[in-house]
Amino acid sequence: MKRLFLALGVAGLVFGGVYGLAASLNVSTQTLGSGNSAVAACQAGALTVSYATAYESAIPGHEIGVVTVTGLQSGCYTKAFKVTLVNSSNASLGEVSNTTPSSGSSFTADFSASNVSAALVAGVHVAISG
Repeated sequence: MKRLFLALGVAGLVFGGVYGLAASLNVSTQTLGSGNSAVAACQAGALTVSYATAYESAIPGHEIGVVTVTGLQSGCYTKAFKVTLVNSSNASLGEVSNTTPSSGSSFTADFSASNVSAALVAGVHVAISG
């Protein structure tokens, strides 16, 4: 009988500790944590991506230069962005982070120092947060 009460007491302490720890986690749309929170998009419209290439003898071949993202709406002004170039397996070939402008409908990410072969690029991912 003592073992039963001891086991129930230990179980109650463990449950209380875990519940208290979970209750102390903060979740919001601006931070990453454990829990659930609705995340609203900063704009309703789609973004369009294009990029320029230039011949690079070190590759050899064409490399990605400046990536231009257009279609930016005012709700996404002055927010952090990350542009990632990916291959056919969705693996990152390079990424550039910066902040969107405070006006206008486009922004750029300069990959010219990254020496990313244009032949390997199968997609471009754009993430805006903040």
